[in-house]
Amino acid sequence: MAEGTDKPNPNDSLAVQSGSDHDERNSIALPSEVAGSGRLDRIVKTARAYAKQAASENTLKAYSKDWAHFARWCRMRGAEILPPSAEIVGLYLADLAAPSDGSPALTVSTIDRRLSGLTWNYAQRGMVLDRKDRHIATVLAGIKRKHARPPVQKEAILPEDILAMVATLSFDLRGLRDRVILLLGYAGGLRRSEIVSLDVGKDDTPDSKGWVELLEGGALLRLNAKTGWREVEIGRGSSEQTCPVHALEQWLHYAKIDFGPIFVRTSRDGKRTLDARLNDRHVARLIKKTVLAAGLRPELPEEERLALFSGHSLRAGLASSAEVDERYVQKHLGHASAEMTRRYQRRRDRFRVNLTKAAGL
Repeated sequence: MAEGTDKPNPNDSLAVQSGSDHDERNSIALPSEVAGSGRLDRIVKTARAYAKQAASENTLKAYSKDWAHFARWCRMRGAEILPPSAEIVGLYLADLAAPSDGSPALTVSTIDRRLSGLTWNYAQRGMVLDRKDRHIATVLAGIKRKHARPPVQKEAILPEDILAMVATLSFDLRGLRDRVILLLGYAGGLRRSEIVSLDVGKDDTPDSKGWVELLEGGALLRLNAKTGWREVEIGRGSSEQTCPVHALEQWLHYAKIDFGPIFVRTSRDGKRTLDARLNDRHVARLIKKTVLAAGLRPELPEEERLALFSGHSLRAGLASSAEVDERYVQKHLGHASAEMTRRYQRRRDRFRVNLTKAAGL
């Protein structure tokens, strides 16, 4: 609470968002009867550390921005942000869908995410925002009915595309590293965050989300991913020039990496490795850079070509190109349902399973 008042400050961040001493006192705290005894201080620190792992860093950043935007919207209109008001939130959602100030309308998926962010932020403050309240639920249902559109999908990177992209890279350390990122990300159907969070071994670093075991037949990745732990088997390719496992072995050998993050930064000249782990934004930039260098989709203006491709293009490329049973692709990508896997498939035999004939027609 703000000093000298009983009214909570809606702009107070949470410990899981900023980590400041003031924020920590306002998040996970000791009961008053044992506060100051020192007996549970270490456990409180442990609990706070676990709380920080409740959601990904990117999700927490997004939720923090959602809260800041809502707080500003309320201030501009003289509305109170605390306690939670379903009526105010309903009006806020409506204004996001059809802004009264002439700003661009948000997509339905972004509005839904904003609502999740508000729900989460209120929960961290010990309050409940009821998404099922009619002031919220009916407004959101109306927004979805009026404005919902099929999701805009990123272009899939196909086998011939990835080969052309890899061919544009140099053979210094930076080029070797980026070659592994593209080939491993493609063959593993990996998210960009999964790629850069890999370590050489288990528990090498606190921020690791997985590690790699090199075997005779390929590489086994153990990932603590978006949907939980999963194993990804990446077999050796038919050629050393395009084999992701061979490229990984070459990178680890020449970069002299045997502990900690697999993908680290390099010097400006690309000839020395640095200690810092790569940020996942590097993967997105790498994809866009090599897409342009390889001359993919030359019929489109450069701006449109860049907008077509992202980190998800690697996952979509594998899902669209792998000529195997769909359930294997689903397991490889870590999807909970076959329907989600089909969203990633930009080309597939849609009528391979023909229920019309199977039903006798």
